Amino acid sequence: MIEIKRSEIADRFQCVPSQINYVINTRFTLEKGYVIESKRGGGGYIRIFRIEHQNNLELLNDLSKMINPKVSEQGAIDVLERLVEKKVINEREMKLIQSMVQRETINLPLPERDILRSRLLTAVLNTLKYINK
Repeated sequence: MIEIKRSEIADRFQCVPSQINYVINTRFTLEKGYVIESKRGGGGYIRIFRIEHQNNLELLNDLSKMINPKVSEQGAIDVLERLVEKKVINEREMKLIQSMVQRETINLPLPERDILRSRLLTAVLNTLKYINK
């Protein structure tokens, strides 16, 4: 866990504290394995927690819950990068799966595209549960 003072960071980067929140919340997402806790006001802070799993099965189950019933392309990419980081898949496998879930491949309107992406990625995660035992 890390805790930062919103006002100190905002002063350092010469911006308003809400901009700090936006940047932190877009860079440290749940799909990437982080939980953000924020308190606004005079003593405001941002706490960033890293989610650690006991094993790959727990990680895969959490990711499956997180991406259902739909997931954006960026959310899917974040999940894949996390799987590479945790050495569940390699870079080559990530690129193959990424090509399968990208916007151009799933040529459907929203929200159907995000729903289908979730189903495809969930199938991959479920397969990984059984081949990684």
